[in-house]
Amino acid sequence: MHWELSEEQQLFSTSLREWTASKFPLDTIRGALDTGDSASFTSALVGEGWWGVGHPEEDGGEGGGLLELALASREYSRAAAPNSAWLAAAIVAPVLAGDNLAELVAGERTWVPVVRSDRIPAPGDVSFSEGRISGTIAHVLAASEADVFVVPILTETGTIVVRADAAAAEITADRLLDRSRSSATVSFTDAPAAILPEQPDGLAAMATRAAVLVAADALGSCERMLELAVEYSKQRKQFGQFIGSFQAVKHAAAQMLVTVESGFSVALYAAAAADAGLDDAATTAAVAKAQVTEHAVESADSALTVHGAIGYTWEHELQLHYKRVKLDRVLYGTPASWNERIAAALLADSA
Repeated sequence: MHWELSEEQQLFSTSLREWTASKFPLDTIRGALDTGDSASFTSALVGEGWWGVGHPEEDGGEGGGLLELALASREYSRAAAPNSAWLAAAIVAPVLAGDNLAELVAGERTWVPVVRSDRIPAPGDVSFSEGRISGTIAHVLAASEADVFVVPILTETGTIVVRADAAAAEITADRLLDRSRSSATVSFTDAPAAILPEQPDGLAAMATRAAVLVAADALGSCERMLELAVEYSKQRKQFGQFIGSFQAVKHAAAQMLVTVESGFSVALYAAAAADAGLDDAATTAAVAKAQVTEHAVESADSALTVHGAIGYTWEHELQLHYKRVKLDRVLYGTPASWNERIAAALLADSA
C-alpha cells in the first residue's frame, strides 16, 4: 500500500518546503545550531502562521489535524530545523483546552510537557500537594525553551495534569549529539502549580502524537539522506568510475528507497488513523514509531557508508540528518518499548 496525499496536502507540503528552504537555508540552520539559537525558528513559525497548522480553527489554529502536523514534522526534519519547541507544543496540545490551548496555538507562550523524552510519555516522579509540586524529571524536550510546563502526575486517586511556570523550576540542560534538538533536567521544589481540567484520553493522545511525529521526523531526514547519497554517488569516482555504477552502492540506495517509501505510508497512515479516531490508532502509531525510526537508522548507516568519512564532518549536511535519526530512534521511546505495546495490544485483541 502506498499512501497518497490529497492535492491540498501535497500543496501544503510543497509550500512549507519552499518556505523552509528560503527562510532557513542550510547556512542559516548551521548558524543557529552553532549558537544554540532555536528561538528564531520558533518565532518565524509563529509570525508567518505555520505554528497554528494542525490545530482546530475554533482554537485559533489554521485547521487540519495530526496528518498535517506529521507532514510539517517531515519537512522540518528535511531542513534539519531546530524544532524542539514546536514538537513539544504539538505533543502536549491534547491535554489542554479553552484559553490554555488557545494560548499554545497562538504561540503566545511555549507550553512543554514534563515527561522523559527517552521513554514513552507517562507521568514521572513528581508529587502534588496543596497546590505545589516537587520532583525531578530528566531529559525533558525543549525544557530550556518553555514558558509553561505541563506536568502529568500519578496520585493515589488517579492521574492529574498540572501547569507550572517554567520560571519556578530549576533547569539543567543536556548535551546532545544532535544539536537540532534540546532537552534538560527539570526540578521542582515546592513550586506553585494549578490542576488543569481533565481531557478524556489526553495522555494517551500525547503518546500517539509523540510516536507519529517522531516517525515523520525520521522519515524526513531519511528522504534527505537518500537524496544526498544518490547525488554523491554520481560525483565520486573510484577506479575511474562513478561509485553509483557499483552494484553494492545501487543495492544500498535501493534499500534506502524501500525504507523511505514504506516509512512514508506507515507514518502518514498512522496520522490519518488517529485523526479518524480508528480503534487501532494507538497500535498503528506504535508500529510507525518502532518501524520507521529503526529502519531510518539503518538507512543513515548506509548513507554514511556511501559517503565515507566526509559524510560525518561538520561541513557536510549528511551528519545533521545522521545524528537526528539516531536521536529519533530513542526519542519518546525505543523501538523495543513500542514493540512491547504492539504485542500487548495484539494479545489483548486475541484474548
